[in-house]
Amino acid sequence: MPRIFPALALILTLPALAQNDPWAESYRLEAQKNYDQAARALRSLPQNLELVQLRGAYLAYMQGHHDEALKGYRRALEINPLSLDAQLGLALPLLAQHRWNEAAIECRKVLDQCAWNYWAHLRLLVAEEGLQQWKTLAVHGRELARRYPSDASASVYWARGEARSGNRDEATRAYQRVIQLYPGHKEATDFLAGR
Repeated sequence: MPRIFPALALILTLPALAQNDPWAESYRLEAQKNYDQAARALRSLPQNLELVQLRGAYLAYMQGHHDEALKGYRRALEINPLSLDAQLGLALPLLAQHRWNEAAIECRKVLDQCAWNYWAHLRLLVAEEGLQQWKTLAVHGRELARRYPSDASASVYWARGEARSGNRDEATRAYQRVIQLYPGHKEATDFLAGR
């Protein structure tokens, strides 16, 4: 009789476990990009749990149900007013709806508690770009790139802000940094090629 290693045995039983566990089933369905069914799998779980609200809000966001996502993130905040996950989550549907000022406010609430939270800064950069605050975007992107030097995204926003502000030399420097971190990056390559 062949010997099955414990880890392999667990992997082989995961589909069966997921069918009996709504939480695991939700993740299994999400992995298949079946967000609606993943959200439905959560319905049998107590809705007064923060994690259920966070997960449901995220799945609503992934389906483009932005108002529903906002409600879910707000319910999670009611359950746990200290939840940075819920506060950061609020920014996602607001950004998707181009509600730039509201998204920026939510990001700043996180930054009041965690000054250099990466995700809050990245989402705030998106809001600043949406608001066409080019000089602010350039300064903010540069500062984030200094704190996260291996991250290309911060440098992309820095470069965009400089380019839109008319600072071609600074934009070139920032896009060169992007190419160092992400060789072949299309936006950086196009800018540096003069396109």
